[in-house]
Amino acid sequence: MKKADISRSTVQQTPRETLLVFGEDWHGLPSSTRHLIKPLCAQYHVVWINSIGLRQPRLNKQDMQRILCKLRQFMPSSESISAPTINSPIKPSALLNLKTFPAPKSHLMRKLCGQLMARQIQHALNKLGAQQPIIWASLPTAIDAIKYLAHKKIIYYCCDDFTSLAGVDHETVAIHEKELLNRADLVIASQQQLAQNLSLRLASSDTHKAPKILPHGVDYLCFSQVASMAPDLPNNNKPTAGFYGSIASWLDFSLLNTVIARHQGWNFVFIGHIETEASTQFLSLSKQSNVYYLGPKEHQQLPQYSQHWQASLLPFRHCDQINHCNPLKLREYLAAGSSIISTDFPAIDEYKNIINIAHTPEQFSQHLNAISALSHSQKIALQKKQRLLVKNHSWQARSQEIKLWMDQL
Repeated sequence: MKKADISRSTVQQTPRETLLVFGEDWHGLPSSTRHLIKPLCAQYHVVWINSIGLRQPRLNKQDMQRILCKLRQFMPSSESISAPTINSPIKPSALLNLKTFPAPKSHLMRKLCGQLMARQIQHALNKLGAQQPIIWASLPTAIDAIKYLAHKKIIYYCCDDFTSLAGVDHETVAIHEKELLNRADLVIASQQQLAQNLSLRLASSDTHKAPKILPHGVDYLCFSQVASMAPDLPNNNKPTAGFYGSIASWLDFSLLNTVIARHQGWNFVFIGHIETEASTQFLSLSKQSNVYYLGPKEHQQLPQYSQHWQASLLPFRHCDQINHCNPLKLREYLAAGSSIISTDFPAIDEYKNIINIAHTPEQFSQHLNAISALSHSQKIALQKKQRLLVKNHSWQARSQEIKLWMDQL
């Protein structure tokens, strides 16, 4: 049996303990797990496991591209992670790409895949001289491997309602999540309603371990420090409203179509990957002459856009997924300093005194008109007020809060 692909980075000191993390792909879009774990790399011997999947692949272009990407990770010439340079961010001590079948359904397949993953992980841990790690799981499907691994404690970090998340095998993942919840020593949720849902899914005998709530942080310096304007941002003397993130079915395309058609004096910019299920709707939207699709961008490039457009958009439709989400871009938008227009959903409740809420296209239009009328001094005052709200909510601060909880386990 071939072993898991593993490559090591420079370790500055021997950390006190090993933290084994089941997360998303390290080199993909920065997830909240990656933001939280990065500062802990200096305090723990972090072994990061790239995504093991939340559903079985389908015969479509997006899934085929992902399969090819995964296969490349196992090629001998593939570098999973490189040694840090002076200017590079802190990285895990080791990165693993497991050979497995994503989100198996049958009891037999779950057992076989779990044992296969556990053998690969244990081999890597032995090679690193690490035993009985603290396990951090951001994906419920990790439980299949976890139950075959010796460990000190289990942490389940949940920032999505997997029973309503788009692109997930809901029934299969719900079974995995229930088992993970009941085995976890610490459950962390990114949002109040999500924590309440997790509490209901816990076995009655486990009510003593109520989920702790940890709202998302922000890379404050990245988004608040002055950034030059991106060269591909429209520069036609019109105000610009912008959105970045996944262009997916949870966007309110009906609302956007109406608002964009009414405001030909505005540019509307979209940045991000277009999900398959939203491609037809977005294609229709992008045919409007004042819509600009700029493609995906690196995370560190985003301030070059969000600091220079006049309105940051959160145009989500009402659905269970959005009701239980806590978008990373919310606090990034606040740190960038431009006015924000959003539909109404629970994660924005604490910022309702500064975010423009739109329930209808008419209200959306009113907010755009009001933003156009802001004076320079009003814009500066708003910028300062927004940044003050998130200045002390960095990912480093969130990580240290988690460190305190871990020390108490």
